This record gives sequence, C-alpha cells and structure tokens, in this order.
Amino acid sequence: MTTKSSYEARPWLKFYGKGVPADVDIPLKSVVQAIDETTDKFKDKTAVIFYGQKISYKQLRDHIDRFATALCDLGVKKGDKVALLLLNSPQFIIAYFGALKAGAVITAISPVYVSPEIKHQLLDSGARTIVCQDILYDNVERTGVELDRVILTGIGEYLPALKRLLGKSMLRAVYQKMSAPPAEIFKREGFYQLQDLIKKYPPKPPKIEFNVKEDLVSLPYTGGTTGLPKAAMITHFDLVAAQHIAQTFWGDIVQPGKEVVIGYLPFYHIYGQSVVMTGSMTQGYTLVIFTTPDLDDILNAIETYGATIFYSVPALFEVLRDYHRTDRVDWKRLKVLVSGADALLEDTSKGWEKRTGVKIHEGWGMTETTSVGIVSPYGRPKIGSFGVPMSSCVAAILDPEGKNFMPVGETGELAFKGPQIARGYWNKPEDTKMMFVEIDGETWVRTGDLARMDEEGYFYFYDRKRDMIKYKGLAVFAREVEEVLTSHPQVKEAGVIGVADPDVGERVKAIVVLESEARGKLTEADIIKYAAEHLANYKVPKIVEFRGEVPKTDVGKVSRRELREEEL
Repeated sequence: MTTKSSYEARPWLKFYGKGVPADVDIPLKSVVQAIDETTDKFKDKTAVIFYGQKISYKQLRDHIDRFATALCDLGVKKGDKVALLLLNSPQFIIAYFGALKAGAVITAISPVYVSPEIKHQLLDSGARTIVCQDILYDNVERTGVELDRVILTGIGEYLPALKRLLGKSMLRAVYQKMSAPPAEIFKREGFYQLQDLIKKYPPKPPKIEFNVKEDLVSLPYTGGTTGLPKAAMITHFDLVAAQHIAQTFWGDIVQPGKEVVIGYLPFYHIYGQSVVMTGSMTQGYTLVIFTTPDLDDILNAIETYGATIFYSVPALFEVLRDYHRTDRVDWKRLKVLVSGADALLEDTSKGWEKRTGVKIHEGWGMTETTSVGIVSPYGRPKIGSFGVPMSSCVAAILDPEGKNFMPVGETGELAFKGPQIARGYWNKPEDTKMMFVEIDGETWVRTGDLARMDEEGYFYFYDRKRDMIKYKGLAVFAREVEEVLTSHPQVKEAGVIGVADPDVGERVKAIVVLESEARGKLTEADIIKYAAEHLANYKVPKIVEFRGEVPKTDVGKVSRRELREEEL
C-alpha cells in the first residue's frame, strides 16, 4: 500500500458509530432553503431561549423575513456584504439569516475588536451595511469608514422585561466606558433601529435564486502569516455540507427537533457560527443563548432546560473540572460533549472524566473547513487525539515543505479534504495557492498544524507550523502583535510568543527592546496600555519583559523559536 493510499483507505471507518455512513450525499440547497424548511417544520417549537425569554421558530421566521424585506427595500442587493458587530443574541440570528434571505454575504466582526481591526475587516470585505450592537457603535464611528446603512440594536430588545436593566448593567461590567449613542443619531441619513425596521416591514422577502456552489454565504476572517486577518470564502453549499456531515456523524444519538444546545461560544467565530448557531437552527434544536459565559448561568441552564449537547473549549472544561458547583449538573444526562478550537490537555480530559464520569469528545475544524472536519467517534474518544475524519472527509499527513505524503505514525503537516472546504481566500490569490493545494487533481487544505495519524486512523496534534498563540481558544498571531508594539515610537524591537497556562491555553508574552532614551522611563504597564489601544483584549500581551536585544535568525528576523526555547 502506498503512503497516500494508506490515508485514502480511511482506516478510521471501522470505528464510526452505528449507522454512520462512510460518505453522505450533500443536498443541493441554499442555507436560506434550509432555514425555511426548519422553521416550517418546527414552527411551534422553541427555537431560542435568551435569559428566560422563549422565541418560537414561527416568531423567529417572522422577524427574519421582516428584516430581509427591510434590507431589500433599503437597497441591499444580492452579493452585497453585510457586517455584523453583535453579541450573542436573538438579533444575531435574525440579522444573519435575514441578510442571507436578502441575498447578502455575511461578515461577522468580533465584538472585542477595536477600531483599527474593525476598519480592516470593513474595508477588506467591502461591507457597506452594518448591523451593530448600540454600545459598540462608537468603535465603528472611529474607523472613519463610510457606510450606506447603520442598523443599531440594544441588548434589552429580546430580554424579558424584568431583565432588561440587568442586561444593560451586565454589559456595562464587560464593556466598560461604552454606551449607546444618543437618540439624535437616528436623524442622520442611513441610520436605523432594528426593531423599527422589523415593525415597519411585512414578512415578505423577495425570492432570491442562488447558485449554491458559487454564491457566498459568509466571509469569516481568520489570521494569516502576515498577521492581518483574511477572509475564507464560504458558499451556501459549504455551510449546508458542514451541517449535513455534522448531523450525520452522530447517527441516531441526536435527533432533529429534539435537542437542546448551550450557546455561549461567540457567534462571530466560525465554531459558534457554523456548529452551534447554524447547526442548531437548521436542525430544529432549542438554542439557549448567553451573551457572556457566566459559569453559574451555564450550569443552571443545563439543568433547567435539560441540555443534551454542550460545545465548549478546553479552557472552560479546565475551569469547570475544578469548579465547586460543577456537580450540580448530571453530566451523564447529556448526549454529547465536544471540545474544540484548541488542543485538550490530557490532565483536563482525565480529570473531567474522573469528576463527572463522562468522556469529552474532542474535535478539530478551522475556518477554511467551515469549522467541521475531525471529531472523536461517539463513545470512543482517545486521550490525546482530536479524533477521526467525518463522513465524506479525508485527512492525511504531508511533508511540511512539500506535497509528499508521510508514512503513518510520522509527524508532518495535517492536510484535509472534504465537501465543506472554503473556495479560497477573499481577494488573496497568493494565500489561496499556499493554503489550498492541488494534489492529483484534488484540492486539499494545508492546515498549518503539525500532527500524526496512528494505525487506527486517529489524529494527534503535535505543534503549530506557524507562530500562532491560542488564548481561550482564540487565535493570536505573533507578528500582528509585534507590528503593533514596534509602531510605538519608543520601541526598537519586539518578539512575541505564547506561554503555556492551563487556565487559558497560552498567555501572550512580549519581549521588548526599547530605544535607549526610553529605558528606565517606559514601564511594562505602558506597553500593555499601548497594545490595548490597537488590539482586541485577548491579543494584548499579559506579560512584558524588557531586554537589551532579542535573538535573531540568519536573515535578521526575530527568532521566536529561540524565545520559546528560553521560556521552556
């Protein structure tokens, strides 16, 4: 057997759960058709629970359709880009599917982004419309980007009456110094309130014809080798394929219309957007939404609403493993627990099982695979492995510097192919060629992750090919942080690495060389403050170390490898 055929033989198939097929037929339909089918079939079922407020699929469909009608009347056309700068909320779901019904392409922006990051995404995507949380609009205003339409919404609009003030105070605690703009802003041309639009327009959106394999559904942004985020081009077919593959892989364990999912993972992120939000809304599940991941709220909701599926990240499993109130939940009643977005530590996995009596199913996906790709077979996870390729998918290990397939058991770069992979990067043909490679006439994604496959077809994460830091499951690229630090007039050089921390995965550490006149005057706190003005909070260095110089490679670049070795 050749090296390539040892992967394409798919040794993992024998470990699939009962009734899980090797391959699935992906239905040729748009995400709009999928959401319409679900809301028709489950119209009387609860779609969303938002801090006690229940919204049925019928109500949700009504608001989605009204918003889609409004967007079309305001001039949004098929293919236009609509940005979402929203917290987890019913408004995110309404704006997301409403914009798709209007024929638009979604680009979701992280609520913790500061103005320069928001500006990059707006300009790069070409978005001329934004649906924005009112308390976050100030950061949009500061970008200076001209927009045709600004639609604002407040967090209390879908909260129960008794919790509206609580919601505002909760957000003030998280987003300090931020407040909603004055009512006079709606006198400006192009400014609207979401609720006004929903009340004004009827639920009669136009019928948009989609070429599901070509028309984009979203432009989710991911980090790049340059440090600047770039957008993966996700089509309607890609997203439908991801949902179909994910649903099929659990066999009869989960059933359409019968599951309750905890939705604390951020919807702007591909994991929360594809797996949690869209996965729930296209399967008729009840999605319990949280704007902020409060441990007690999550645990209470699991018990109160009888949650059956819990998607999370290693950092939260680590915290919950030792949390004094974790035992209030009977974890054995849940059908599926999945950990993704980062490698699950062996201590966390073993400690969790010892405490709860339940195994965590680890999974792997990336923006370029619409967040779906590899996961532990039901009931058969392996400690240290992130699982096996799902139906219709193949993973393999390549020579990191070429296209040769590595022997089973050897470490190399993880490559992946499947029906849900993105069509490349938006306006980035060179990056697309590097990441999406042709091998024997087929397109594979070079993931940048170093991994290996064992004889049973289980994959194990080894290291990151690039200098990516994972903080609470979020990607931080060293070069982006370095570029911000060295833009400070008194910083001569900077090197950035991740420092292992079991609570958050990795903390960002900056090694900084100051200009001679600044030494002894500029403090670590000054560096952190400067970074916080230019970067999202999770990217800001938590540790700063001053040095007289940083190690360099032969061509004069900062040697992060040496910095990591010194840290170890």
